[in-house]
Amino acid sequence: MKKSCVPLYLIAPLAGLLCSGLAAASDTGPTVTDPHFKLAPGYLEPASLPVRLALLGGPPKPDSAAFARDEEARRAALALRGSAREKLAATDAELTFPAPAKSFSCALGTDINEKKTPHLYAMMQHVLTDAGGSTYAGKNAYNRTRPFVQHDEGTCRKDMEPVLRTDGSWPSGHSAAGWAWGLVLAEVQPARATELLARGLAFGQSRVVCNAHWQSDVDAGRIMGAATVAVLHDNPAFLADLAAAKREVQDATKANLKPTEDCAAERVALSLSMH
Repeated sequence: MKKSCVPLYLIAPLAGLLCSGLAAASDTGPTVTDPHFKLAPGYLEPASLPVRLALLGGPPKPDSAAFARDEEARRAALALRGSAREKLAATDAELTFPAPAKSFSCALGTDINEKKTPHLYAMMQHVLTDAGGSTYAGKNAYNRTRPFVQHDEGTCRKDMEPVLRTDGSWPSGHSAAGWAWGLVLAEVQPARATELLARGLAFGQSRVVCNAHWQSDVDAGRIMGAATVAVLHDNPAFLADLAAAKREVQDATKANLKPTEDCAAERVALSLSMH
């Protein structure tokens, strides 16, 4: 099968890294502590995951301007407590399927489900494992304290807090997955690329709204998600599923398979900004 690279306009910051054979420092890969990133096998072997050290430095130091920006973003997010945007952030926190498929159905304009779009549904699960796993070298190396722990506050998902307390904050695995999904789905349905990329960004931003991550965690997670997608474009199994997913979405669009979610409510929630 012919190898291909993800379009440069989708991952401009990583243009120099596309199809470059990025490899991890360890054949076994980092230890993944969040079970959501182990629900399905990934496409990539641990040794094929992008190297965090080759792409990122480290999390902001406490006395840095970058950390001041983190605190500013946290305070802005607090204003959304109890809002529809925080409710959406709580939904975005759930990585067990079918929740993520539902989260992106409105942006795709088509319902994503195991029966009608099986290749797309499975592809999203595999990408979750790869993108989430790509963040764990950084998580384990720095074990950054999460904002809700540092400030002795809660999150939008109290049920998830026990796992989060012992899972490093930087980079954000949710943000890596959300941006990776946005990029991949934009290839599946280019006519909805703007909506899908915006939803991928918002999925990561939900982690700041939820008080589960710092802004710099989310920013770093997006870089790792994009790098993961770049590496996936050299993986035959991913490329085969991508082609099959495109056919499924074309068929679903012709069959007028609309999302089952409340897309109007989602638009209202996404219109509520931290700024």
